[in-house]
Amino acid sequence: MEVLIIATKGCSHSRNLAKELNDLGIEHKLVFAESEPELVEKYSIRHSPNLIVDNKVRFRRQPTEQELRDCLNL
Repeated sequence: MEVLIIATKGCSHSRNLAKELNDLGIEHKLVFAESEPELVEKYSIRHSPNLIVDNKVRFRRQPTEQELRDCLNL
């Protein structure tokens, strides 16, 4: 499973999301929208943070822990 967080550099929620994924033992990558314009275009990013799982946008906001568990089948 490939998990990607796309967020702006100033997004405080992205750090929380990354911590939650770490706590759940989920490997992920955090990329900043400012540095990856092609991903912004590919996924039509307009808000921050965004959670991409296996090349599919799953959340365009900070999900709850239960939403994360459900999304990742934990």
